[in-house]
Amino acid sequence: MGSGGDRQLARAGLWGGDKTGPSPVDRSRSGSKHHLIACGRGTPLAISLTGGNRNDITQMLPLVDAIPPVHGRRGRPRRRPRTLYGDRAYHSRQGQHELRRRNIQPKIARPKRAHGSGLGTRRWVVERTIAWLHQYRRLRIRYERCADIHEAFLAIGCSLICLKLLHPESTF
Repeated sequence: MGSGGDRQLARAGLWGGDKTGPSPVDRSRSGSKHHLIACGRGTPLAISLTGGNRNDITQMLPLVDAIPPVHGRRGRPRRRPRTLYGDRAYHSRQGQHELRRRNIQPKIARPKRAHGSGLGTRRWVVERTIAWLHQYRRLRIRYERCADIHEAFLAIGCSLICLKLLHPESTF
């Protein structure tokens, strides 16, 4: 089971609220980040919400630890992916050491290298899952002040994605 991790910024509405912060890429407008780990099929495994100014590497290990047991083949369900794909924002020696300690092979692009690391052939699944998640307007722009309400909407969005993957011919 290979997994990938990524994040996307959701702009906060007029009110701000918990887990928002100035975005370094959007002229310091207030926003939140959705951090996501998905399996190779695009099923969301773990998601978290942080302020727009939080560094991405701080969320890698808590997301990996939040992955629930995945039932599939006979035997004990897996709690960890075999490999983890990530972009340059998730690169750190300590993070890679911790992933190896958890028996996860890190495939993370190195910073200050030419683009075209070859990870895009696997990471597009995570980008697609984030795009599916942000098709819901309530998640694209954050209207809620309370972070727990927005996290509930994130959970509902992930549930709808899982339902669509289980029943692709249905329209929800």
